[in-house]
Amino acid sequence: MDVIVGAGVVGLSVAWRLARDGRPVTLVDPAPASGASHAAAGMLAPVSEVSYTEAPLLRLGAASLRRWPGFAAELAADAGLAGVEALDLRSDGTLDVAFGADDLAALDELAAYMEKLELPVERLSGRECRRLEPMLAPSVRGGLLAPGDAWVDPRRVTAALLAALDRLGVPLVRARAGELLRDGGGRVTGVRLDQGGEIPAERVVLAAGAWSAGLAEVPVRPVKGQIMRLRSPQPLLTRCVRGTVHGTPVYLVPRGDGELVVGATQEEMGFDTRVTAGGLYELLRDARELVPGVTELEVADVVAGLRPGTPDNLPVIGPSGTPGLALATGHHRGGVLLAPLTADILRGEEGELAALCAPGRFREIS
Repeated sequence: MDVIVGAGVVGLSVAWRLARDGRPVTLVDPAPASGASHAAAGMLAPVSEVSYTEAPLLRLGAASLRRWPGFAAELAADAGLAGVEALDLRSDGTLDVAFGADDLAALDELAAYMEKLELPVERLSGRECRRLEPMLAPSVRGGLLAPGDAWVDPRRVTAALLAALDRLGVPLVRARAGELLRDGGGRVTGVRLDQGGEIPAERVVLAAGAWSAGLAEVPVRPVKGQIMRLRSPQPLLTRCVRGTVHGTPVYLVPRGDGELVVGATQEEMGFDTRVTAGGLYELLRDARELVPGVTELEVADVVAGLRPGTPDNLPVIGPSGTPGLALATGHHRGGVLLAPLTADILRGEEGELAALCAPGRFREIS
């Protein structure tokens, strides 16, 4: 039996894929779907999120994005939903805009890098940006359109995963895993629960996000992100809008029900999950520079989540150096995007995946 420690979008996806294959699975998590997945905006945007030092992560994201349509369709069916629309999966692209001259210069440099990588992006003037999104501020100087990027509602995805797992009869133990069990040779043989009791396993999959380092030696730390959810009767935007305002990044993600997600801070604050006035002020201040109408919207929710960061922002996925222990953690800001790919790796898929990863760690494709 596989025991999955952690029931965020990654752990739930791994458990669901394994259960669909007919493999016995047990999930262990004291509060399923309540951590980083609950806070996440759900951008599936490997192109618009590319940076100069993260080309390997771009390749992983692109591979996982290709899996998302099939993943969503199968999940919706297993969860008893009418279709992928119930997950608010949308593929209208991401518009990355610049507010000032310095921001525009930085965006032009990024565009040149993207074109060198042969990524599908289109440079736009400020007027062209406002033609696509009329609610953008007149001060927007220009932008880049990544038409292949997509997004989804992570809260709907995790709810669907929980429903699908329930239908498949997968046990969910609402408790915290306190430590890994090992035999005399050091092989991991299960987990011991904080509240008492043990669960034996042929394999433990560590998918505990920011808390993973408390159970095994993995280079994962918590990176705090504060996020706002606003609501309006009519959608303010038709696609994801990312921007840089005086050097600070901000994004706005529209939902089909009129919700607009504004995020997110990146703070090295340990396991602090307090929502602060300063964090929310900065988000709203920068979002207002790009889309002035946000200040008229109702505040529906504010939350802080802990992303599982790694030193190089690459995830830690696959067999570990310890027999009986596999890893599915360290996804940082890409957990929702990388969930289908991660689940396929833990199922033991080969082919393209073998070219994407080495045991326990992703590497750049040669």
